[in-house]
Amino acid sequence: MWILLLLLAADVRVGIVGTDTSHATAFAQLLNEGKIPGAKVVAAYKGGSADVESSSTRVDKFAAELQDKYHVEIVSEIAGLCGKVDAILLESVDGRKHLPQMREIVRCGKPVFIDKPLAATLDDAREIDRIAKSAGVPWFSSSSLRWSEIAETMKFPDIAGVHTWGPGPFEEHHPLDLAWYAIHSVELLYTLMGTGCEEVTRIGGTDADEISCRWRDGRIGSIRALRPYGTFGAVVYRKNQTVAQSPAKLRDEYDELVRQIVRFFKTRQPPVPNQETLEIFAFMDAAQRSKESGGKPTRLRQ
Repeated sequence: MWILLLLLAADVRVGIVGTDTSHATAFAQLLNEGKIPGAKVVAAYKGGSADVESSSTRVDKFAAELQDKYHVEIVSEIAGLCGKVDAILLESVDGRKHLPQMREIVRCGKPVFIDKPLAATLDDAREIDRIAKSAGVPWFSSSSLRWSEIAETMKFPDIAGVHTWGPGPFEEHHPLDLAWYAIHSVELLYTLMGTGCEEVTRIGGTDADEISCRWRDGRIGSIRALRPYGTFGAVVYRKNQTVAQSPAKLRDEYDELVRQIVRFFKTRQPPVPNQETLEIFAFMDAAQRSKESGGKPTRLRQ
């Protein structure tokens, strides 16, 4: 009953940290134009990274759109958001910024959605989790692919293995190169397979990387990260059936992800367990170490 009352309560006032991604304006459109009810973006902090082209060339443009089109107040520091909002969208496109920005955000004591990538390294991801727990701040991070048509229609109870594929361009400043964009395909793999990966092997090629992985229960998963871009898709292996689907339909782009975010802001219950998100980063960390060792099988760091 109390959850229902929360869901019916007044709109959540949302603040954005990082206006250097199209997600900032896309989410504001869904919320402020009323397509997704229950929350409104009211304030934003620009942020930005001078050494990342996709950040420096867009941060002012998206901030202006938020201000002019969606009537969002632009503030000069993260601390300035605290008294104006009930929840925060950490949207900075540069994963390196997320840990230092979270150090400031947790002082607000408000629930936080952290857009992909959660962090630039596994250690940073674990530190984000530690400081959030210490401050009693709930958080979650997810790709919109978790609620794609593939994820929703291929969650069979008897999955023996999964192969996913999707775009895998790199960004030179991100130590975990899969985290920049191939994280979408990694998250789709985890959505279908669940947690429990113990070993990863990665082979790099000119236009793609192939990552194979063994779960502790003996199941095998794999990912093909396509460069620079490509469609999303998956093959699910069942006991007596193989099911393939491509491309992954995002079901009206970000609608379902934003619905999940609003529910989380109201209930403070993350729809994706934090430990699963951290294992995804341990997976990418192992894949990076496998790549650097010439393709040797590499166990996830505990």
